[in-house]
Parts: sequence; C-alpha cells; structure tokens
Amino acid sequence: MTIGEALALATRRLAAAGIEAARLDARLLLASVAGMSASAVLLEPERALAPETEAAFNGFVDRRCRCEPVSRIVGRREFWSLDFAITLATLDPRPDSEALVEAALAQFAPEPPRRVLDLGSGTGCLLLAVLSERPSWTGIGIDIAEDAVAVGRANARTLDLAGRAHFQNGDWGQGLSGPFDLILSNPPYIPSREIPGLAPEVSAYDPRRALDGGEDGLDAYRALAPAIARLLAPKGFAVIELGKGLAEEIARLMCATGLTEIDRRRDLAGVERCLVLGKSDG
Repeated sequence: MTIGEALALATRRLAAAGIEAARLDARLLLASVAGMSASAVLLEPERALAPETEAAFNGFVDRRCRCEPVSRIVGRREFWSLDFAITLATLDPRPDSEALVEAALAQFAPEPPRRVLDLGSGTGCLLLAVLSERPSWTGIGIDIAEDAVAVGRANARTLDLAGRAHFQNGDWGQGLSGPFDLILSNPPYIPSREIPGLAPEVSAYDPRRALDGGEDGLDAYRALAPAIARLLAPKGFAVIELGKGLAEEIARLMCATGLTEIDRRRDLAGVERCLVLGKSDG
C-alpha cells in the first residue's frame, strides 16, 4: 500500500468513527509511525509503505477510532514550541495553559536569577517552558505520582534543562521550604460529577487525579492557598490555572490567606484561565 492509499483509507475509517479532524489525525499518525514529517506525508503519496509500517499504522488508527488522543498514541505533545513526552501518568498539556507561561514571564525581567516552584507538575511543561525562556532561573516540580515525576525528569533531560530543574514526589507544598519567587500550578478543577460528561479523549485517557477537583472543583485550591501563602517570597508571584466559571471563588480562597490578586488572563477561547497573585504585604 502507498502512503496516499493508506492515508485515504485511514481518513475514511476515522471519519466513520466520528473523529472530526480525520484527515489531519491520519496524517499525524502516519508521519509518526513512518518516521517522517507531517509535510513529507503529503509530498510522497506514491511511496510504498513497508508491511510492518502499514501494520503499525493500522494499529494507531484503531486506537484513534476508540477516541484515544493522537498525542497519547504517539506519546508526544508540543507545548510552548517544546516537545514533551506524555504518558498515562500525566495530564495531556493543553494550549490554553500557555497563558500561565505568558503571565509568569511578564511578571519578571530576565535577571536576576529566580527560584520557581511548580505544584502538580505532571510532564513539567509549565516549569520547563518558563526555564527555557530564563537561562538563569532554577526550579522544583512537585507531583504526588512518582511515575509523573519520572516523566518530568525525562523531559528535563531531553530539553537540556535537568541541571536547573529538579522533580520530586510530594503532596502540594507539604514539607517544602521557601521562599520561591514564582509559584506555578495547574491543579485538578473539574467537579467530580462533570467528568463522565467530558469528551472521551479527556475522561477516558487523562488521569482522574489530574482532573477531579471534588464536589465543587475547589478541593485542590483549598490545599494550595495556604501552601502558596507560606512559600511565596514577599515580592514574588503565583500564577494559577483557573477552572471555567471558578475564577471568583478561587480568588476569594487565595486572598483569604493573605495573598492579593494582581491580574487575570483569558485563554484562546476567551475564558478566564489564569490568576496572578502576590503577597498582600509584599
């Protein structure tokens, strides 16, 4: 089978399974399994696929037909123009979370060196994206899942940031000593009852612990608020991801611990996605 034939067949199968971006997804999957760029797939339609490549591609398409995300099938996700490995232990980084990186970088000039803390680090995408832009900064990523910590460490090595990024197992800020100039966090914030109604790409493949924010979506923020207030430097900033519709409640929880709201930022869809906090006495 040629590349063009395989791509056409896979596109039809994915479309029949209800996958909206069927042709794009087929192209990305074929590029991954064939070791080609996505553009090369389109430029070489007459190239014959080796039998083992065709078989592997069919397996990828089978998985996508079951709503497994392309990023999880290929084990990679681009975030902040960086390439991150993802596994079943980690949340799949979303483009909306890049709003946190933008907000964090906007609070500080590149110098002097800063100390950064990422609570609930997962793949390490927030911490490593910030460190990639600030060569003198260092940081710590904390995650409750040891297998997620391993993914963060591996991504730091791949991005040549292992010398400035340390990942360790922990429960939010417990046992940590500050102060930190910048604290980042994308905590779970989906109310438990809403998880079954999410797209299957999310509900069936993202780890439940990275989604479930409890009955009202605020459980993680209740734990984070006192930890951030304790660990944040007097002139530091915390940049926290917001669940949709939860901005006011989250701001109230944070400010009740002695933090003060500095800014809010919206994501690409116009949703209030990012809360920037400082110390009231800073």
